[in-house]
Amino acid sequence: MFIIKIKSFLENGFLIFDGAMGTMLQKKGLKIGEIPEMYNMLYPDIIEEIHRVYIKAGADIITTNTFGANEIKLKDSKYEVEDIIQSAVEIAKKAAGDNYVALDLGPIGKLLEPTGDISFERAYNIFKRQVVAGVKAGCDAILIETFSDIYEAKAAILAAKENSSVPVFCTMTFNEDKRTLMGTDPLTMVNILQGLGVDALGINCSLGPKEIMPIVSEILKYSSIPVMVQPNAGLPKVVDGKTVYGINEIEFSDYIIKMAKEGALIFGGCCGTNEKYIKQIKKELTNINPIKLVEKNISAVSSSTKTVVLGNEVKIIGERINPTGKKKFKEALKNSDINYIINEALKQKESGADILDVNVGLPEIDEIQIMKKAIKNIQEIVELPLQIDSSDYEVIENAVRIYNGKPIINSVNGKESSMEKIFPIAKKYGALIVALTLDEKGIPLKAIDRFNIAKKIIKTAEEYGIKRENILIDCLVLTASAQQNEVLETLKAVKMVKDKLKVNTVLGVSNVSFGLPNRENLNKTFLAMALMQGLDAPIINPLSSEIMGTINAFKVLANQDKESSNYVAIYSSGKVSENKKQEKLETEIIKKNNLKEIVIKGLKEEAKEETKKLLKEIDSLRIVDEYLIPGLDIVGDDYEKGDIFLPQLINSAETVKNSFNVIKENMKNNNEKSISKGKIILATVKGDVHDIGKNIVKVLLENYGYEIIDLGKDVPIEKIVKTVKNENIKLVGLSALMTTTVISMKETINALKANNIKCKIMVGGAVLNQEYADMIGADFYAKDAREAVKIAGTVQYR
Repeated sequence: MFIIKIKSFLENGFLIFDGAMGTMLQKKGLKIGEIPEMYNMLYPDIIEEIHRVYIKAGADIITTNTFGANEIKLKDSKYEVEDIIQSAVEIAKKAAGDNYVALDLGPIGKLLEPTGDISFERAYNIFKRQVVAGVKAGCDAILIETFSDIYEAKAAILAAKENSSVPVFCTMTFNEDKRTLMGTDPLTMVNILQGLGVDALGINCSLGPKEIMPIVSEILKYSSIPVMVQPNAGLPKVVDGKTVYGINEIEFSDYIIKMAKEGALIFGGCCGTNEKYIKQIKKELTNINPIKLVEKNISAVSSSTKTVVLGNEVKIIGERINPTGKKKFKEALKNSDINYIINEALKQKESGADILDVNVGLPEIDEIQIMKKAIKNIQEIVELPLQIDSSDYEVIENAVRIYNGKPIINSVNGKESSMEKIFPIAKKYGALIVALTLDEKGIPLKAIDRFNIAKKIIKTAEEYGIKRENILIDCLVLTASAQQNEVLETLKAVKMVKDKLKVNTVLGVSNVSFGLPNRENLNKTFLAMALMQGLDAPIINPLSSEIMGTINAFKVLANQDKESSNYVAIYSSGKVSENKKQEKLETEIIKKNNLKEIVIKGLKEEAKEETKKLLKEIDSLRIVDEYLIPGLDIVGDDYEKGDIFLPQLINSAETVKNSFNVIKENMKNNNEKSISKGKIILATVKGDVHDIGKNIVKVLLENYGYEIIDLGKDVPIEKIVKTVKNENIKLVGLSALMTTTVISMKETINALKANNIKCKIMVGGAVLNQEYADMIGADFYAKDAREAVKIAGTVQYR
């Protein structure tokens, strides 16, 4: 098996992948607009020759020419996905000889829900089709590369793991701010991908090796599995009408050696590299001994953009998304009213929760569907990681499958039947587990017996391949009103588990006070006692100022809040009185938000209702100017500062869209003139079939009040010129993702100028920068959608 060979490679040396396919195909005559994957059918000799060149240069494993061979990108092709993949694998195997072949899977080319319109299940099936074809053709491994969305990467990994037994590698593409386009940071990537069981992870494309180095260093800090690096050959430039890259194979190799000395084990090249780069790194790596892998043992839970590390300081798990004892919540669940849950999530986040427990268990509802709906909606609004809470293992499996990140499962216990159901789920999806110290005999009264159950659970989990850092032990809080003697036994058990088993601990604190008056007093006192015994993650109500006060004070006294900075920030700014106000809202379903706050929070349904109310009081333009645009501006500023990421930015834009739709309908009914700040054309240039970036810009511009004429992708130059003339357009936005099509962008700009069209041109795309934009004659460079909005605001449209 190749997996055994990989381990052998990495114990004794490095694993070398090939370099770029696109660069080589361009040299062989690939024209702008041609689909590289079609060469497998039309010119197999060319593909074979490229593979052989890389093998000769020293590559141990070559990737098939299938990066974009999915059913969406090939929908207009006369060949089926299976035909192209089979041909690609056969060509690669013929060229590889005794070396290995990895099936190359690139992104689908569209955004997944809720940011886009492709469901997780649809994405999985697209990748499954590719995987099945590749395995049937005989690939030795699967390389999932150049992903900017961790959710899409999860779909691809599951498709690979569930439909093959070959090793799976996964690399993502990052910006210089150490985040992917969708906001994932290196720690979060490692935590999620490692949990999903990939054989190696890392970074490819993105940038040159110099710019990639700080990101690789951070990945190496967290990863316990081999790290893979495939940089571009520096940053691209246009010289004499051709795209060239910034560094040669010698400089490229120098950076690769530095990464190898830090601990990276798998190398190759991406855009702009060729066989010279592979030959040079192969040569230089023969003089270096690989760094042995070290287990990092990080206990962490993640959403797609935020990771919470457990064990270093107290982390708060919010308990309020649970119908137990909540009549209004139960009614909301029966009516599939997700707004209640969203608002509870927001209130807990604003009050200081680090993780949110989500329980929607009611016998009279479809718990699986409601849980999936709740998770999707919460993750759209709140970036906090989630703890999925159910007594039904089918609910848990369905939930963790569609969860975007690495969740906590609440819960498993010491019963054999419970462990047999939950452990395979936790292992497959890489989730953490809350483990309850009870078994077939119930909850033991004594601490030692709960400790022994915890020990048994950990031992059994490890037999399933689940590491102890992914286990949180809950020693179970009993009520002081009924079992007063056992309260201290819980605390003793926490200390024993923490000291002897070296795992993190969790407790549902409020259970202690059931049936007694002044429950808050008991809860905060018990919490303080438990924290002193080693409690890591209390499940509490973060809207309680007394509970939060206990935790904030403990962090100071336990030297977790360094220099008391957080404590001072909270208690010197009046935040405490705000917390007390929030406590009074505990029985309310929805906090009152004005429309601007609704936009900031991304509450789509509330936007419609609030807009309808405002239209009874003020005119449409005032709503736009005083609520919608200021709200979007705040969100945009937060995006620029890195406080939020693209999914939240788009969600707020879509919230504005809901409001605009209400406004437009109202204006139509009243025969009013529609609102438009001006017309803008957007187009992905000739030869480029990627439109994710363009579509993101479109969403944001539309919701700032601009009328967008979207010409689509692979747009002929003549069509752009003609439309600009006919529509009297003052601003044109051109997009290109591939270095080969930046030339089309330049030709489009030249054509607009040659026709004496008085319009401004902004350009954007992954391969562009300000220098590039200046070089091709653009008026503006839009590094992202937010920048495009700013540019649009500087143009005169009349």
